[in-house]
Amino acid sequence: MKIIICGAGQVGGQIARHLAREEIANQVTVIDKDAGLVRRLTDAYDVSGIAGFASHPDVLEKAGARDADMIIAATQSDEVNMVVCQVANSIFSVPRKIARLRAPAYLNALYSDLYRQDHLPIDVVISPEYAVADAVMQRLAAPAAFDIEGFLDNRAQLVGITLDSACAVLRTPLRQLSELFSTLRAVVVGVRRGERLFVPEPGDQLYAEDQVYLITATEDMARLMEVFGKPHREVQRVLIIGAGNIGLHVAQTLEADSRRIRLKLVERSRARAEVAADALRRTVVLNGDGLDVDLLEEANITAMDAVLALTDDDKTNILACVRAKTEGAKLVVALVNDPSLISLIAPMGIDAYVNPRSTTVSSILRYVRHGRIRAVYSIGDGEAEVMEAQVLGTSALAGRTVRDSEMPEAAIIGLIRKGDQLIVPRGDTRLAEGDVLTIFAVREAVAEVERLFQVGLDFF
Repeated sequence: MKIIICGAGQVGGQIARHLAREEIANQVTVIDKDAGLVRRLTDAYDVSGIAGFASHPDVLEKAGARDADMIIAATQSDEVNMVVCQVANSIFSVPRKIARLRAPAYLNALYSDLYRQDHLPIDVVISPEYAVADAVMQRLAAPAAFDIEGFLDNRAQLVGITLDSACAVLRTPLRQLSELFSTLRAVVVGVRRGERLFVPEPGDQLYAEDQVYLITATEDMARLMEVFGKPHREVQRVLIIGAGNIGLHVAQTLEADSRRIRLKLVERSRARAEVAADALRRTVVLNGDGLDVDLLEEANITAMDAVLALTDDDKTNILACVRAKTEGAKLVVALVNDPSLISLIAPMGIDAYVNPRSTTVSSILRYVRHGRIRAVYSIGDGEAEVMEAQVLGTSALAGRTVRDSEMPEAAIIGLIRKGDQLIVPRGDTRLAEGDVLTIFAVREAVAEVERLFQVGLDFF
């Protein structure tokens, strides 16, 4: 597939790296006005690069827009991203156009008609603010999890939990777990032990400090947490640090939540605090530094069920979470853009993190994948992916049992939806046309998994 990525910043660069590291035959070209960013990507990865303004027709033509399959507009400017899509459509007839938009005014449902093909031809609008707000809401729904994502129309969840010595199923072979809890619809699909992320075998055991990824039925979430020694905690009081675009949108989302969560928000900039106070109805807005102990005491930090550090500075978010945890907060969640800092999260006692780049990249990858890939969630710095995919009648999987499915060793099938039923796959489970599978695949297995779902010309 020939893909043009406009913008070599955090999101565009991450997408380019992700696609370049795959075995899939993607031809990727990156455009950015900063020649240094372009050179950094082209020197490190198998991608082409052009320094120039992405919205200029001559630059797009030089990048190969005339025969491109997709253009991803991920520059820092919403307006440039819009113009890129318009030029790509009007002059080069690029079939699929994806734009990252951040300004709330462009995302208002009242104006969604703007993106019709005969108006502003954007096929897919990606919003980091909306994606992060969804991720935060899912973290609050399962406070004991460090990672969570919905699949199969939210009937199934990918859940990441860190095991401790209180977990009753430590040193128990996974095969035996399936026998002990035969009615629990959950599959252990991935384990991070130290620096290694791998797909476990049926005879493998789990140990304290392991980070375990499971795919479970949403209805069975509470029981799953109980089995793994993670009691459910109800979140009723939340403190948000940072009232930027993301912090403000998360606050508005929480205000609209049916649980009537009691909110407080801390913002360092007085002007931004005033904007937040005007935009929010039930939230107490405090102007000050989220690292200030006196201010945290004024916000009654010890009574908070959750503290969300959502400023635009990763290090501030991490330090704010450490300070909040020290002062008695029960759950702390940090917004972290830089994937190199994620390894610090667990050792510093931070319960969970949200990576806007990862959520945005996951949203975009859904439209890059071939075949019947319906959803994609990227784990870590592209170390693995969880995919939701449908089996077609002419695919290589149709009619085969799970045991004979030729699934690569570094991939595993999670829950399967057969009609209205969610089932845990067994070796003799037969895959049929229309089944929807959840699959966990380590990076090197992604291309092979995708090929299993490619059928003739049935792309997208």
